This record gives sequence, C-alpha cells and structure tokens, in this order.
Amino acid sequence: MNIGRFQIEHLSEGIFENHKDGTFNKLAYEDHIQSEENKDYKKVRKIGIDPILIKTGKHNILVDTGLGWGLDHNSEYTHASNIVTNLDIFGLTPEDITHVVLTHLHYDHAGGSTYVDAYFKTQTTLPFANYFVQKIEWLYALEQIQNNGGKNTSRYELDELYKLEAEYKLVHLTDHTTQLVPGIELIHTGGHTPGHQIVKIQDEGETAYIFGDLIPDDSHINQYSTKKEDIDPLQVVKAKTLLLRKAFEENAVLLFYHSIHTKAGRLLKDVDQKYVLEVVK
Repeated sequence: MNIGRFQIEHLSEGIFENHKDGTFNKLAYEDHIQSEENKDYKKVRKIGIDPILIKTGKHNILVDTGLGWGLDHNSEYTHASNIVTNLDIFGLTPEDITHVVLTHLHYDHAGGSTYVDAYFKTQTTLPFANYFVQKIEWLYALEQIQNNGGKNTSRYELDELYKLEAEYKLVHLTDHTTQLVPGIELIHTGGHTPGHQIVKIQDEGETAYIFGDLIPDDSHINQYSTKKEDIDPLQVVKAKTLLLRKAFEENAVLLFYHSIHTKAGRLLKDVDQKYVLEVVK
C-alpha cells in the first residue's frame, strides 16, 4: 500500500488467543478455524499481531515490534514468525531499520525490541534504530513494575528494555505532537495507557493513521469493548470520537495492529450514520 511516496506493509506474527491474565497462545490456522466454530473458544479474545513497516525511500520506520517470539537463543518458538523473519520477506535486515515507534510498552507491542543471544546477553533487535516512546509511558511502566501492582502490571515486561535505555536508544518524547520525519507525526493520546501514542502519515494529499490500541481492530470502530484494559476509559472514548471524525473528513486510511482479517480501510457512513469500513488492500 502507498500513501503518497510512503510504502506501507503489515508484518504479521500470526493469530493469537489473548487470555484475561494477559498471556498469549499462538493459533495455527486450522485451530483458528476450529475456534470460530466452537462456542467455548469465543470466550477468549482472538487477535492478530502486526507490526507496521513504513518505507520512505530514505528511512525504514517500524511501528511496534510485536511479541518477538523465536528471537531468543534456545527459544521454543523456533518456527514462529517475528520481526526479523518478517523483515526478511521484504528484503530487509534488522540493521536496515532507522526508526522504531512504540505506541506503548505493553509486551505484545514492544517485546520484539530486544532478544537474548547465545551468551545470555540482551541485545537490541534493531541495532541502528532509535526507539521513540512517550516519557510518561516509560515512567508509568517503571512505576507499575516497581510497585508490583496496578491494572496493567502483567502487560509490562521491561527487563530487556532496560538495555535500550542504558544504550540511550530510547528517545523520550514529551510534546503532544512530534514530527518523526517529514510527513510522519506522532500524537500523544493517552487513554489506553498514560503514554499511548498514534502515528499520522500524510503525503501528496493522502493520509493514514496507525491507532495502536486506541482502535486495535476494525470491530472497534462503532463499539467500545476494551474498557477493562484501558487506564482512562473516558479519554479513550474522547480520543476515538475526535480521531474517527477527523479520519472520516480526511478520507484517511486506518491501519490496524490487532485485526485478524481486515488490516486497513477507509471510513464511510451508512444510512444510520454509523461508520462502515471500506477495505483497502
């Protein structure tokens, strides 16, 4: 997919069961089909995990790094799709990535940022990139881990991310909006987590948004079903309402991180003025 001069690709890690305790279980395709037909399975939330690659011609930008299963030495997930295997599909190596945007630090979005090598040392997965995160998100995550409590504690696993901080690869953002490169803007929304941020891409009259977990998949356009997972539910509703309205006015493409089938689309409205997604391939 192209937005102006930018080439955008979804890097799929697969389909996962997301359990209430925050754990994940990867589904084979046949298991996913079976779960669609089995009422008992429908009690478990099924999600895709799809980091997004933006190629500008000069920069290779990655939005979130996925779970990173299979990256660690002696990992049991040796055949798992991860950020490295996905980049290889598009002829890129980890060294080719220039920027990483972390929408927030929940481990299903940030776990692939580092890995443990054969000498049991933590290494940066994308060694020449800086990782851009809201400062308030980093501080909040530290607080949750140190206090060993709170609503989202189980979703933060920061042990290996300390490597990024120690090597000054984490860029702490404090402004509401930040221009990453010309045409790509990071916007602090909060809501899902205190430091949640989204990505706006704009070039040659075309616009796209990567909403992170503010709008994780296409099923969340007209409903709000993640209240139990959000730190500030009211802020999520406010931000979603304003951003969807703006995306509709701009005829923007919405790119989803957690969708299983529909990865991107433009907003239309039906006769009841509800949003309808026009799928974009």
